[in-house]
Amino acid sequence: MPENKKLKGTISANGLSVRTILSSDGDDYISLTDLAKFKNKEAPADIIKNWMRVRNTVEYLGLWEQIHNQTFKLVEFERLKTRLEQMPSSSLRRNG
Repeated sequence: MPENKKLKGTISANGLSVRTILSSDGDDYISLTDLAKFKNKEAPADIIKNWMRVRNTVEYLGLWEQIHNQTFKLVEFERLKTRLEQMPSSSLRRNG
């Protein structure tokens, strides 16, 4: 079986450089931190934290993991989702 080749690079999105990793097996990645810098260059981590408070983001990540991660622990994820749903709605959807 041929070795998986990975190519690191960047793409330009709205004038912002976004780091990428492209692989021969189709598992491609982009830097969420670089994307978040578009909204807040000084504190991209705050943007990512806000994304994680949005219910649709959490559901998307869970679905992605179910499809792409054979060792994904669905029961643990469902517990996390339940805990998030019990949080006050103001902390679930800020700046989403």
